[in-house]
Amino acid sequence: MAGVRHTSGASRRSDDYTGRVPQLRLALNQIDSTVGDLAANAEAVVHWTRHAAEQGAHLVAFPEMVLTGYPVEDLALRSSFVEASRAALRALAARLAEEGFGDLPVVVGYLDRSEKAQPRYGQPAGAPRNAAAVLHGGEVVLSFAKHHLPNYGVFDEFRYFVPGDTLPVVRVRGVDVALAICEDLWQEGGRVPAARSAHAGLLVSINASPYERNKDDLRLELVRKRAQEAGCTLAYLAMIGGQDELVFDGDSIVVDKDGEVVARAPQFAEGSVVLDLDLPAASADAPEGVVDDGLTIQRVVLSEEPLPAYEPELTGGYAERLEDDEEVYTALVVGLRAYAAKNGFRSVLIGLSGGIDSALVAAIACDALGAQNVYGVSMPSKYSSDHSKGDAAELARRTGLNFRTVSIEPMFDAYMGSLGLTGLAEENLQSRLRGTMLMAISNQEGHIVLAPGNKSELAVGYSTLYGDSVGAYGPIKDVYKTTVFRLARWRNRAAEERGQTPPIPESSISKPPSAELRPGQVDTDSLPDYDVLDRILELYVDRDQGKDAIVAAGFDEELVARTLRLVDTAEYKRRQYPPGTKISAKGFGKDRRLPITNRWRETTSG
Repeated sequence: MAGVRHTSGASRRSDDYTGRVPQLRLALNQIDSTVGDLAANAEAVVHWTRHAAEQGAHLVAFPEMVLTGYPVEDLALRSSFVEASRAALRALAARLAEEGFGDLPVVVGYLDRSEKAQPRYGQPAGAPRNAAAVLHGGEVVLSFAKHHLPNYGVFDEFRYFVPGDTLPVVRVRGVDVALAICEDLWQEGGRVPAARSAHAGLLVSINASPYERNKDDLRLELVRKRAQEAGCTLAYLAMIGGQDELVFDGDSIVVDKDGEVVARAPQFAEGSVVLDLDLPAASADAPEGVVDDGLTIQRVVLSEEPLPAYEPELTGGYAERLEDDEEVYTALVVGLRAYAAKNGFRSVLIGLSGGIDSALVAAIACDALGAQNVYGVSMPSKYSSDHSKGDAAELARRTGLNFRTVSIEPMFDAYMGSLGLTGLAEENLQSRLRGTMLMAISNQEGHIVLAPGNKSELAVGYSTLYGDSVGAYGPIKDVYKTTVFRLARWRNRAAEERGQTPPIPESSISKPPSAELRPGQVDTDSLPDYDVLDRILELYVDRDQGKDAIVAAGFDEELVARTLRLVDTAEYKRRQYPPGTKISAKGFGKDRRLPITNRWRETTSG
């Protein structure tokens, strides 16, 4: 990511000081970290601090819990891990000083614990804190904990942490810089109005905000609003990368006190944004004590005098946003790449049916890991069509992935001869034989299996346990079928625009979807048209609307009732599906939690 330096980020407060306008070169390091890898995460902080120092930065910031990775989940409840985080922070402070960066203040997120918390009912054992610290001169000169703790969606921070009750303010080069952590911006009150009350000239918020579709627009409006409420320039620094089902898209933003964008970092790209800012000087009568929401101002003075005036070298930068389909596709690539890399896997295995789902998963895998690390297997049965077998081979040719064909017919005949299965049992046997074959190859060759199921199928239970649901990761688990088609078309179009071969055969996109487990089978034999189905599912799954509200939105009552029954009875299947990249506000994972044993049905309400 290119460095960005800007000079118009804030206006002066003439009543606060006389003389020159203080300048501050801020380095926002939009980087990835791995949960539990304290040594590697600390090394990354040193690396990017060195880069910031070479750029002449005066204040350096890193994302929320960068030292431990995020989210740490129940690791926060292990005292050994908390103490390891605290020790790593102290060692990092000393290391930065040894490297010659002792005079450079560095803001680092980490896992801490409260020193004074008294045991009480409902409080996490050991009182862990989602914390950040300012490192300077080889010491931890200031530490503070997140004030607002999110407890919705994928967040369980009330389970793990106790809140902070201070407004940290560090004076750097004559500028008072207030500090906050992620949810402190998303909730009303707290550190944002407190920053105004404290006369801060800059508010820096460090974040590990997971990606969701359309969240970049919501995030920008939030940052603009909070800057105006704080009455100062606001720097919003975000994490990138992936952790299990979560993807972090970066998109760090700096706005001035009027909400005007000063700089905006690229999405899904690691790097450092460096900005030169003119900021108001620290007030001579800066308030102390308790301010908004009962927060106590916690001040540390590192450098009182403003810098000698200097000429900024660059005039700003703004990375254009990715268009919607490219953004989602990129998130899926980043999620799979991070999952494989952070868990030590170099190659993946996919069952290639010739259909759209496995084709899109293969394209994502090739983009994430390189085609040389992607292995595809066509496993035809007597019901597999010639065009499906041909489409699988054509996908392999277009992408360059490793490809083989292994028929399941001999195994299928052996089972049928022994068991004499019929109907659904016969259909599911084919899927389970393919799942067994994939896992056997995985064990033999060391690839992880990717499950190709999409959100529409998972919602209504249109999958076979221990068959097409086997795998270590489901890249399109949170992607509705209609979006699968749209992403496939986008990926092909993007390839054409770059003069490359489109990876997905056109016939995989245009032919009617089918599991091909019986003669002439198509998905619409069992399911509504996907365009209608997905719109019903979005209302029921993503928005938690009931039957009556969905029918009132214009859908056929009988179709709605049938769809909702399918969703409700498939919960046990979803629990056994592998993790997969989350791109929506409510995926099938930690942000949607329903009991398996459940007799409530929307179709019988009222």
